[in-house]
Amino acid sequence: MRRPASTAVLATALLLTAACAGGPADDGRPEESPAPRPTDAPTAPPAASPDAAGPSGPAASPAPARGSVDVDGTVATGLESPWGLAPLPGGDLLVSSRDDGTIQRVAAEDGAVTEVGAVPGVDPGGEGGLLGITLGAGDAEGYLYAYFTSASDNRVVRMAYDADDPEAGLGAPDTVVRGVPKASIHNGGRMAFGPDGMLYIGTGDANRGDAAQDEDSLAGKILRVRPDGGAPQEGNLKPGSPVFSLGHRNVQGLAFDGAGRLWASEFGQNTWDELNLVEAGRNYGWPVVEGAADEEGFVDPVAQWRPEEASPSGLAWSQGSLWLAGLRGERLWRIPLNGRELAAEPEAFLEGEYGRLRTVVADGGGELWLMNSNTDGRGSPDGEDDRVLKLTVD
Repeated sequence: MRRPASTAVLATALLLTAACAGGPADDGRPEESPAPRPTDAPTAPPAASPDAAGPSGPAASPAPARGSVDVDGTVATGLESPWGLAPLPGGDLLVSSRDDGTIQRVAAEDGAVTEVGAVPGVDPGGEGGLLGITLGAGDAEGYLYAYFTSASDNRVVRMAYDADDPEAGLGAPDTVVRGVPKASIHNGGRMAFGPDGMLYIGTGDANRGDAAQDEDSLAGKILRVRPDGGAPQEGNLKPGSPVFSLGHRNVQGLAFDGAGRLWASEFGQNTWDELNLVEAGRNYGWPVVEGAADEEGFVDPVAQWRPEEASPSGLAWSQGSLWLAGLRGERLWRIPLNGRELAAEPEAFLEGEYGRLRTVVADGGGELWLMNSNTDGRGSPDGEDDRVLKLTVD
C-alpha cells in the first residue's frame, strides 16, 4: 500500500534538537532543562559554498520535489536492541545487537534469524555497546567491521567473515581504531566505506563538547582511515591524522551520494539536529554553534530539524534523495537533492507507524531496508519489535 507523506516541512531546513542520551522519551541528551528555543529560527540554512574543498561531482538532474514510500513487507521480527545493519551480496542481512554484543544473520528467503557470533570485548551501557557494522570493500573484502564500546573506549575491529556461507562464524578481531572516548551517551558509531576505498567513522563527543574542537581528540569527529586502520598521509585535517572533519556532537548517520559526496546526520542538543555535507578539514561548529549560524570558520548544515521531528540516526542514499531515520521523530525523512543543495523541502513518511527508527540502508536500487529501535529502553515495543522492513522508494 502506498503511504503519502505525513508532513511537509517548513522551508528547506527542519528543526530538531538531537538527543543522544537522556531519558526514555528523548534520544540524545541526559535529563536536563532544555535551553530556550530561539524565537526567530532560520527557515533555510545557506547552501554549502560551491568552492568548498572536496568532490563536487558531475552535474545531475535534481530529485523530484515529491516522492513515495511503499512498505513491501516485514523481513525480520523479534530483534533485541538492533543497531547496525549490513546487507550481504546474496540478499541476506547482518544485524548487530547493541546490548547483547552479538551479530545475527537474517535469511532473505524466509526471514529466519540465526546467530553468527559475539564480538569480544563489548561492554554495553547507556547508548554504548555493539553499534555500527559494515562489510569491507576493495582490499578489505572478506572482513566484517564493527564499532563498539569496550570497558575503556570506543573502537573499531574487523573480523574475517565469509558472506557466502550461511554457517560461517566470525574470525578473531583485529583492532582497526582504538581510543575514541566513551561515555554513557554520545558514542557515535556509524561507518561507511567511501569511493576512495577509505573507511569513514562517525564518533560522538562523549558528553564533552570541548573535545569536538580538539584536533588531537577522536571525539566529536568523522574519521577517515585505511582499511587496516592506518591514517592516510593526505586528504584529512592534517597529514598522518585520522581526523577528516571536526566540530560534531554525535554522528550516527553516514552516506555517500551518487557523486561521491559524504553526508552525515547529527544530533544537536537543545535547538537543532543537522544534515551536513562533510568535506575534508572543515569544522561543523559544535559546541560553539548549533545549527545554521552563518559564522566564519564553521560550516552550516544543509538542513536542520527540531528534536521532536527527528533525532536522526541512520542515513542512506537512493533515487536522488537522502533518507534519514528519526528516533524521537518516529518518521523517515526524504531529502531530495540537487547536487550540493536541497531540491525541495524534506518530506516525512511513516510518521508514528513503527515507532523509533534507527537504521536505513539502500540496496543499490530503489529499495531500502529500514530497522526500528523500540527495544532500546526508550521505545514502546509491540509483539513484533524490533523489526526490519523492506521499502520501495522513489
